[in-house]
Amino acid sequence: MNNLNQLIQSINEFRDARNWRQYHNPKDLAVSISIEAAELLEDFQWKNSEQALEDNMENIQEEIADVLIYTMMLSSDLDLDIEEIVTKKLEKNAEKYPT
Repeated sequence: MNNLNQLIQSINEFRDARNWRQYHNPKDLAVSISIEAAELLEDFQWKNSEQALEDNMENIQEEIADVLIYTMMLSSDLDLDIEEIVTKKLEKNAEKYPT
């Protein structure tokens, strides 16, 4: 098992230990990803990147983690291989945007 799969397993074990899976249907996980991404964006609102990073680095890290956690849960629930779908998307983007 690679590190990514181990991380997903840890996330799912955390969720299952709290009986939260019942609330984590695909639609609500997608909504949660969007909400957490918006919270990340708030850290940059009205600031340049340098100031936002200086003022909010800890929260930026936490919001990125939240986005990734919800994304990994959704991918797991949909039985999607993250490495595979990212690789396919990069290949598609390379065709669409050649160097």
